[in-house]
Amino acid sequence: MGARLHAETGHELSARQEEILTIVHHQGFATIDALARHFDVSTQTIRRDIIYLDEQQLLQRFHGGAGVRETTVRLGYAEKRVTAAEAKERIARLAAALIKPGETVFLDVGTTVEAVARALRGRGGLKVFTSSLASATILSAEQEAEVFVTGGVLRGPDGSLTDEWAREAVSRFRFDVAILGFSGIDDDGALMDFDLGKVAVKQAVATRASRIIAVGESAKLLRPAIVRVLDADRIDTLVTNEEPPQLVAETLGKANVEVLFPPA
Repeated sequence: MGARLHAETGHELSARQEEILTIVHHQGFATIDALARHFDVSTQTIRRDIIYLDEQQLLQRFHGGAGVRETTVRLGYAEKRVTAAEAKERIARLAAALIKPGETVFLDVGTTVEAVARALRGRGGLKVFTSSLASATILSAEQEAEVFVTGGVLRGPDGSLTDEWAREAVSRFRFDVAILGFSGIDDDGALMDFDLGKVAVKQAVATRASRIIAVGESAKLLRPAIVRVLDADRIDTLVTNEEPPQLVAETLGKANVEVLFPPA
């Protein structure tokens, strides 16, 4: 298979490597096994391709597959709100269906959790606590739901509240269920995130919640972040938008995490 120069970077790539990049950028991630089947080659061949593409900084190599390379510039809040919007709404509907009438719910920060807040509109009898001004605003017109905002230091354009005020506030309450967002999954299935201030609030909430539901798009399932939020065995349910890769599903299964996704 003849090599050619990558149009944007100038790196010398084979046609197969070019197509691997296209697949990974379209899906967010791809497993070695799936790529080997797609190209009808050995897993060793795909692994060598991924190693080379990772060395050229064109994608990021993970155990069992490859994903879009993380950069030092993360998506801005406005971009996140429109990224995978349909997937987030599907996740939100499924997660909201797990919440029973009359329960006390904590809503974390993030655009996927905001979608859950929208899915909860019209559900009477809920007590909702949140460290997200955005989620509080979404639910503010609900006459039959009580909405409590934790307080704390306003951090960033997503309206998140952090630091010791938020941590102290959540420590006073018990929650039937906490809806937590995340930015990545560690090799052992633990939730990961980027923002240390937000992580501290998530961890405080986790100690006060009877059930923990993690929500996030499937592209995050093979993507690492900076800091561990919660070990996999602390998570009751993970809701995503499509069937997770086999490696991730097996890891979460060993930790007895229920993984839910909408039917195709």
